[in-house]
Amino acid sequence: MAAWTAAARQAGNITRLSSPRVASAPQAASLIHRRGLAGGGDHHGPPKVNFWQDPMSPSKWKEEHFVIVSLTGWGLLFFGGYKFFTRGKKDKTEEEVGEAH
Repeated sequence: MAAWTAAARQAGNITRLSSPRVASAPQAASLIHRRGLAGGGDHHGPPKVNFWQDPMSPSKWKEEHFVIVSLTGWGLLFFGGYKFFTRGKKDKTEEEVGEAH
């Protein structure tokens, strides 16, 4: 008996949602999708700025700008270290090749 009642309610909900008639205001309000926490960022504290507007204050930068600048800095550090520590090997191999001829 309860299964029939639940099936009837579900069928009624499906036909009500799929009907082409205009929904009343309370029904339309219940069908509007809410975005939840996707709406606009942190509004507490001072406003965030682009990193080129205040380059000496990383705490004031926008989060995405901080990430870009940080990753760029780490990349330059690793690449510079790689170039620094591997530049001597190439010079030695060229000297050895020159001596062999």
